[in-house]
Amino acid sequence: MGLNKRPITADDLKRISVVGDPQISPDGERYAYVQTHIDENEEYRSHLYIHTLGDDIPVQWTFGKVKDQSPRWSPDGSEMVFSSNRSGTSQLWIMSTSGGEARQLTTLKNGAHSPVWSPNGRYILFSTLMDPDGVPEEETKEDGSKKQKPKPLVVERLKYKSDMRGFHDEKRNHLALYDLKAQKVIQLTSGQFDHTPGSWSPDSKHVVFTANRETDEDRTLHQDLFTIDIESREVTKLTDTTGAFSLPNWSPDGQKIACFGHQYEFKGATLNQVWIIDVDTKEKTCMTLKWDVQIGDAMIGDIRSNSPNPGPVWSLEQEYIYFTASDHGNTGLYQMDMEGEITTIHEEENHVFGFTYHRNTDRFIAGISDPSNPGDFFKIRRNERGKIRLTDVNEKFLREVHLSIPEPVTTKAEDGWEIHGWIMKPADFEDGKKYPLVLEIHGGPHAMYGNTFFHELQLLAAQGYVVLYTNPRGSHGYGQTFVNACRGDYGGRDYTDLMSAVDHVLENFDCIDQERLGVTGGSYGGFMTNWIVSHTDRFKAAVTQRSISNWLSFYGVSDIGYFFTEWEIGYHLFDDPEKLWHHSPLRYVKNVNTPLLILHGEQDYRCPIEQGEQLFIALKHLEKEVKFVRFPEANHELSRSGPPTLRLERLNHICKWFKQYI
Repeated sequence: MGLNKRPITADDLKRISVVGDPQISPDGERYAYVQTHIDENEEYRSHLYIHTLGDDIPVQWTFGKVKDQSPRWSPDGSEMVFSSNRSGTSQLWIMSTSGGEARQLTTLKNGAHSPVWSPNGRYILFSTLMDPDGVPEEETKEDGSKKQKPKPLVVERLKYKSDMRGFHDEKRNHLALYDLKAQKVIQLTSGQFDHTPGSWSPDSKHVVFTANRETDEDRTLHQDLFTIDIESREVTKLTDTTGAFSLPNWSPDGQKIACFGHQYEFKGATLNQVWIIDVDTKEKTCMTLKWDVQIGDAMIGDIRSNSPNPGPVWSLEQEYIYFTASDHGNTGLYQMDMEGEITTIHEEENHVFGFTYHRNTDRFIAGISDPSNPGDFFKIRRNERGKIRLTDVNEKFLREVHLSIPEPVTTKAEDGWEIHGWIMKPADFEDGKKYPLVLEIHGGPHAMYGNTFFHELQLLAAQGYVVLYTNPRGSHGYGQTFVNACRGDYGGRDYTDLMSAVDHVLENFDCIDQERLGVTGGSYGGFMTNWIVSHTDRFKAAVTQRSISNWLSFYGVSDIGYFFTEWEIGYHLFDDPEKLWHHSPLRYVKNVNTPLLILHGEQDYRCPIEQGEQLFIALKHLEKEVKFVRFPEANHELSRSGPPTLRLERLNHICKWFKQYI
């Protein structure tokens, strides 16, 4: 362990500042960003910072017990709009970039989110929940003495709940404008559809947005691009309901739109591509087909959740488009010309979690993390090598703690495929000493472990474990064939990939005590943990988190079960229940002899808590060693963005279980 440095702890989660959403100013001389931390009351707080390029230290612009997010510069740089919950619900606020107090723009009952300034500076596009065909309601203060009487939830939709939003009511996400001249809100879209704001046309006359406006939206699952004329409200459909398109950005000349998307060729395992759509002809061209890489950020981590992605960004003369992509455990920044040729702007063993680009100066401000740093901002020029560090937000914390730096490992699967992963040695590692090993398995399964900061992995290394984490088939980062390979075969080659990786490190690292092995994972990683302990006794302890244990019930209780089951296992419940039961760990529960800790959020609608309940009751009935920990007010995102107190409890339960049984 480093001189005068201490091991990282679970409580250090409260000492890590997380930065994101960089936004460069119109003159290119400074940028704004959001910095989030957990305060002394174990609540999330987010504030806005401004950093003038050339100055050593960024300046904090907002304060208080609030969540300030989504800073966006006015076209002339004189003002900044942002969303904030300082009035109770998230509303739009505006402040002068010369200083002074922020003032509230919207007072909508259901809040306002995701502001986008029009190029002419008159309007701010945003999203808000509205009743179908209703008008934006002004916020009203409830009388605290009046208790709301319970009402039944009447369900008619196939998709009537979602993990982040909970049970759906009749409200839908609609687009609205704040007219700065008239100082009023203007409703832009209507109907029983959800809309996601995109970008403005350069002449400020049209907005491009994403929506599924099909009459049977819950079955089609497509996301189309539309434009809307802000004067006439005429809506034009750009795509043909064959896929999922998102993050649209208008070209500088207003004639084309670039976006991310795919056409579900491999269902949920289909790689994202960059597309260009001609606004007049609606002709769409896939620009990245010859590059077998996932476009966008597929990196798994536990300190940031849903980092804003700018999508494909145009250069000034429209000769290039810039975007992030995920490849072999790294997320980098890339450039594509109009012939589809791709070159690297930044690709190192790290994680580009966000970027902003200034067209006139050809300058990028990129947010970058690696296993030794939760994340900072760096300046990158397109035609210059290297990067220039701009911030050091966790300098004090990183100076105090010892971190384990992962070593890459590559193993051969049973069928000869290469499986990529990493191993982290304990913080107090000594040559000649034996250490227990914990295998970590990521969720998704179509996601990617890689070179980013991961607090949980560092914590386990600090507890004295060798930590192994890999990308078995089904993971992003290794091409379309690889990411598609687990579909219909859950618990097959993906399972043997993981076991091959364990065998490889046991053979090649003398420091591992092969009699003291543990395993854990969440979501798909929880499913795989359940599968492992029901198919082998080689692990001394296991922790399954927000898992799947029974595909038969998952079909009907998960917010995605009615389509995800067919996408991933291959059949619906009513087509081949035996196939679903074959891939269900619950079927093999009598084989479980490994002490198992089950962690699950009460409000998890992605992998509902009944999946953990079934597993617990079966194991308890069989008198197996099992414990069940239920987390109130926690959904599927518990480990990344759940209530801070519960995140800490989760980590402590994991550490305690492994300490007891390994």
